[in-house]
Amino acid sequence: MSKIRVAVLRGGPSEEYEVSMKTGDAVLASLSRDLFEPLDITITKTGEWLHRGVSRYPEQILQSVDAVFIALHGAFGEDGKLQRILERAGVPFTGSRSYASSIAMNKVLTKDHLRDFGLKMPPHMVVTRDSKRNLHGLSESIADMFGPEYVIKPISSGSSVGTMMVKNPTLLASALSDALNIYDQVLVEKRIVGKEATCGVLNRFRGEELYALPAIEIIPPQKSDFFSADVKYTGETEEVCPGRFTHTEKKEMERIARLVHETLDLAQYSRSDFMIADDGIYFLEVNTLPGLTEESLFPKAMTAVGASHRELVHHLIMDLLR
Repeated sequence: MSKIRVAVLRGGPSEEYEVSMKTGDAVLASLSRDLFEPLDITITKTGEWLHRGVSRYPEQILQSVDAVFIALHGAFGEDGKLQRILERAGVPFTGSRSYASSIAMNKVLTKDHLRDFGLKMPPHMVVTRDSKRNLHGLSESIADMFGPEYVIKPISSGSSVGTMMVKNPTLLASALSDALNIYDQVLVEKRIVGKEATCGVLNRFRGEELYALPAIEIIPPQKSDFFSADVKYTGETEEVCPGRFTHTEKKEMERIARLVHETLDLAQYSRSDFMIADDGIYFLEVNTLPGLTEESLFPKAMTAVGASHRELVHHLIMDLLR
């Protein structure tokens, strides 16, 4: 039996380059050399595709493989752009298709697609760079609507890159100005205070069409008052799996994670983030290509149900080729 040739794509032009490289390392280490012939493909920050250090056109690589494992995160890898290249090449790839990826990566479009399903989501407003002329007036309006604390996020980004917490209305205008110096537009949300949590789902696993993994409780270190990009992969954050939630809370997060996955037409796997507040469970956002590093949440949830990293990687590839 000939081996399955799998191109593992990692790196890319996003702010999550280093995390992607680590996800790629973990995937490559998990591929059984008895079943697979892996090709380690690095996409540079400038968009060049390298195989064994040699620059190749994407079509040169893709025409000789049976499947692609996408180990990229963030812009280009998770927003549909890479998926469109792979769709045109006609090669099977892990994760969601291009259109679904582009919707899920955009936090505002995600909210728009889910607004009719009765989910609690933080109230939000989109602020564009054109608003910089009147940020003080706009900040006063936001404070009147949302109260005293806020979250500022890029519209399309992952791993909490660029996310800021603002705990005082008087600081909101300057925080928005800083964010709009980097991004053309940002999302401002009312800050929801509570327990941070995440829940992954996996297609066609253990006899279930959409298998829900245990919800994980996320406890950032004291130096960081939320699960920021600075503490996601350092090992400083306490991650309790299964999380210390009530039975009702666990089942509700599983229900919402499945609903989000299905409503946005996601494929294979995803991970939804939540805040558990006194007045209920708030859906925050969804990740269509969850990190697969040693510090990543999705593999930890798999471990909690007795499944190895190798089992996850093999399942995703074989699911493509079934």
